[in-house]
Amino acid sequence: MRCADSAPRLALLTALAATSQVAAPAAAALPDPVRAMIQAAIATGDPAKVAAVVEAAKTVSPADAAEIDGLQEAFQRGQRELAAARQTQEQQTIRQAGLFERWEGRGQIGASQSSGNSQSAGITVQLDLERVGIGWRHKLRAAIDFQEANDITTREQYFVSYEPRVDVSPRLFAYALGQWDKDEFQGIRNRYAVSGGLGYQVLAGPALQLSVKAGPAWRRTEYSTGSGESRLAALAGIDLDWQIAPALKLTQDSELVAEGGGTATAFFDANNTTVHLVTGLEAGILASLTARLSYDIEYDSNAPGDAASTDTLSRLTIVYAF
Repeated sequence: MRCADSAPRLALLTALAATSQVAAPAAAALPDPVRAMIQAAIATGDPAKVAAVVEAAKTVSPADAAEIDGLQEAFQRGQRELAAARQTQEQQTIRQAGLFERWEGRGQIGASQSSGNSQSAGITVQLDLERVGIGWRHKLRAAIDFQEANDITTREQYFVSYEPRVDVSPRLFAYALGQWDKDEFQGIRNRYAVSGGLGYQVLAGPALQLSVKAGPAWRRTEYSTGSGESRLAALAGIDLDWQIAPALKLTQDSELVAEGGGTATAFFDANNTTVHLVTGLEAGILASLTARLSYDIEYDSNAPGDAASTDTLSRLTIVYAF
């Protein structure tokens, strides 16, 4: 009897032991202090802080690495969803904006005055506006440069340009350009230019941006003598911005217009090449205020009358961004 009872009893004990091994409790959950530490980092919304805290949590509690990674992945997924929602809202705001909304710009002004043996005064004013949309942008520029010495005007220049752009690809864009300028001292009463073509963003880094553009153009020049002429032309331009340091920036804007007559004879006998080169160095003063030193070169290969072919101007202006 004892032997008969011992066999079932031994089998029962063996089964209970096996069951207890299968149903053993899972590993302990992530400790509350570690979880609280990760959640506090997530609450800041800073991915760098979350990554640093996650690494520290894995060091403290390596057995819970999978759960810790899950918390980080949930945070990253939430960040992506939040960024997508913000982008959708931004695009909706752009689409609903009115014609005179969402313009950003820079205004700069410089002035000079002297007295004594020579009485002189001068002022330089320039306004740059830009409106960026979804795959397009508008750029508007206007400038006035006036100088007077001993009650005689020695410089009087006006310039206005409007340039819309449409993105063809992330770097390639199509542009149109309308431009008017006036400089009586160069013998130009009015000069109009219209151009259209393609451009390319060669460099698009956070500190260095470089774009080039080129296309055919038409230009109408009315001289101070009362005569005028219209010519077909070609336009090429370059735009460079280099953020040398947080408060120091180099800019380079140049435009070259080579024009000739509509026939081969006019092209060779009456051609005219104009180069406008502006190099500027900007130093930050306040958040929206900078000081700008620029050097302007304007070359006209066929200047009217006795006007010089090359005209240069150095400026020191204060720039306000808005």
